[in-house]
Amino acid sequence: MKKLYSNKLVILSLVLPGILVFIFAILAPICLSVYYGCMDYSGMGKATFNGIDNYKMLLRDAAFGRALLNSLLLAVGFVFIQHPIALIVAAVLDKLQGKAEGFFRCVYFIPNVISVAVIAYLWKFIYNPDFGLINNILKSLGYQEKINWFSPNIAIWSVLIVLIWHGFGWGMLIYYTGIKNIDPVLYEASAIDGANQATTFLKITLPLMKPVIQINVTMAIIAALKQMETVYLLTNGGPGNSTQFAANYLYQQAFKAFRYGYGNAIGIVFIIICLVVTVGLNTIFVEKKEA
Repeated sequence: MKKLYSNKLVILSLVLPGILVFIFAILAPICLSVYYGCMDYSGMGKATFNGIDNYKMLLRDAAFGRALLNSLLLAVGFVFIQHPIALIVAAVLDKLQGKAEGFFRCVYFIPNVISVAVIAYLWKFIYNPDFGLINNILKSLGYQEKINWFSPNIAIWSVLIVLIWHGFGWGMLIYYTGIKNIDPVLYEASAIDGANQATTFLKITLPLMKPVIQINVTMAIIAALKQMETVYLLTNGGPGNSTQFAANYLYQQAFKAFRYGYGNAIGIVFIIICLVVTVGLNTIFVEKKEA
């Protein structure tokens, strides 16, 4: 076996498929995006080189600025609302044991296995000002005024609620898996020492879950930045650009407004932001570990 793995041809045959997939699926598209990001191109016909003009326009583009702000709001919602609740729910599920544990685990994850289109149209009915569930509940409580949940002032908050709810299952499942991998002997020892559940959670579960929290938070922030499908089906960035997100705005500019070069410039800025966020988060977590 050692002779086999010391053979350069064998090593090359094992590594080459992965390298080719990386080149053609990731590196080549990024290079093409860099190229077209410097072009005035509609997606058809001749492309004209315009240098960094597309990036200069991005700096003055209020809609793109709004998209980044909305992504930031969603990232904050994921990190400070969705994930703390998901972690607590995962810890509670771990204590349930038996059929109840399996039942509630499936219930919390159901939204993630339902089509995004179904989720979007379900929430459109829930938010409907005439016969929606929320307005009917408010009406039964004595509030008679019909609320348009997709009006310019509150549309972004309505969308954020849907996105935070819809992604809850993934975060919870990752935390649940992490908690299940903690050695039960540690919990038994804490129980013998007389520690209550709150102390056990703070002193054992949280410290041992730091690597899982790091991965989950990083994935959540990247997901907030690349959010598109649900937004597209719910509001398509409207009314105006009040619920605009970067990925949805990229799609609109490249394939609806036929500004293919500008759309690729948005994509490159988007990649840079994702890399900066990932490196920044890794640095923060490494510094905390060293401290």
